[in-house]
Amino acid sequence: MTTNNKFPNLSNRDAPLEMHGEEFRELGHQLIEDIAEFLDDLPQRPVTTNESFLKIRQLLGNDNLPERGTSAKELFAEVTNQLFDHSLFNGHPRFWGYITSSAAPIGVLADLLASALNQNVGAAILSPIASEIEAQTIRWVADLIGYPRTCGGLLVSGGNMANFVCFLAARKIKADSDFNEEGLSTSNRPLVAYVSRETHTWIDKAAELFGLGAKHVRWIETDSDQKMDMEALEIQIKSDLSDNYLPFLVVGSAGTVSTGAIDPLPTIATICKKYNLWFHVDGAYGAPAAGLADAPEHLLGLVQADSLALDPHKWLYSPLEAGCALVREQQHLIETFSHHPTYYNFDGTKEDPPINYLDFGLQNSRGFRALKVWLGLRQVGREGYLQMIGDDIALARHLHIEVGRYPELQEATQNLSITTFRFIPQSLNKESATAEDYLNKLNEELVNRLQKSGEVFISNAVIGGKYLLRACIVNFRTTSSDVEALPEIVLRYGKELDAEIRPEALRSD
Repeated sequence: MTTNNKFPNLSNRDAPLEMHGEEFRELGHQLIEDIAEFLDDLPQRPVTTNESFLKIRQLLGNDNLPERGTSAKELFAEVTNQLFDHSLFNGHPRFWGYITSSAAPIGVLADLLASALNQNVGAAILSPIASEIEAQTIRWVADLIGYPRTCGGLLVSGGNMANFVCFLAARKIKADSDFNEEGLSTSNRPLVAYVSRETHTWIDKAAELFGLGAKHVRWIETDSDQKMDMEALEIQIKSDLSDNYLPFLVVGSAGTVSTGAIDPLPTIATICKKYNLWFHVDGAYGAPAAGLADAPEHLLGLVQADSLALDPHKWLYSPLEAGCALVREQQHLIETFSHHPTYYNFDGTKEDPPINYLDFGLQNSRGFRALKVWLGLRQVGREGYLQMIGDDIALARHLHIEVGRYPELQEATQNLSITTFRFIPQSLNKESATAEDYLNKLNEELVNRLQKSGEVFISNAVIGGKYLLRACIVNFRTTSSDVEALPEIVLRYGKELDAEIRPEALRSD
């Protein structure tokens, strides 16, 4: 083995990734121009393109890792066209599919600024003002929805992670001490959690990933309005206590994914106090509506929760990723997540204590997610957000009324900014034993065609065995004319599809 003691002269290092001011300025100006033009043209573009994944994959060309680089100018000219011509645009005024909002332009610029600074918002010494901005953002989000501003909280990637943070805090605080020390193997009383049949799939992941086990999730039935049945909840808790289980958590929904239903949160809070359970609210979608003057009474119960998850990248219109976990007692987060190895030197002084977000959640290294949320809140304030949220709800209600004007469209549910309905051809033999199965098949394929059409993008819900079309409006670009156009589009595609696939036995004269 030989050793080379000669080192390269790096006094004037020219790293391949470096970009000096003039080049950065030129590229940045052009990129901003391209994005601005794209935003202006967005309503005239299709919501998405009906292209195969294979075709899109082929657009990327040679799949071998490049040996040599390409100029940044050439790369941006290529990739902006690729993205503008081959994406689904959730910022389009007729995107009403999954609960992903139009991204606020100020948030787009905020992400650029945050990336330029590249703060690690895990420890305050690494991100002095960014940590304080995040802390203020948490207080403002709490203020907006009426939650105690003294709570602990942090920004995470989205609803799954926000709910995970709260789940782990609940488990830490409510589990027996031997569980916290020894783990699942020594617990004599298995933990159980309670959720409604409409709860988001994050609970399945949490149960499997964090040791609860799927069989220890109690799925409580819902009533005809898709809300958790309170009598069934209390009966199940009593049954588990008598069987030597350890109930620890009840999850209430503040706006379910399928229909926007809101569980009876005040009643859940009362039951949780009675049995000493942790009350968590999954408000990833609906929590911001609690700030409205006419907010549903059930929704206002979220103020009593021990923890709450909500997503600024849903109804606060922040660019992805931006979820938020709030926990009433900040110390509960610290007890759950704080670990201090010897190589940490983040404590500061007693007179001037820092905010170290590595003590509040699962991540140590964290990006500066709060900037885009904070700037949005500063740009429009409480009044602006409540106006936009109220407008979205009004548009969803308007759609519900419009659907009712057409005999071949059957309205189903309307909660918050979600409206569901289905297409029922007038000439269908509805007395046939197979009519409902056919309607489910018809509406399922109709959703698929609408999503591929580029004219609109909606999704689906299944309620009481019926497959429904679902429009969720969290979109500050949507107007009345957009929602008024939807029924005619649905009918056009629906009639065409029905003519293609309906069996002869289901045709009535």
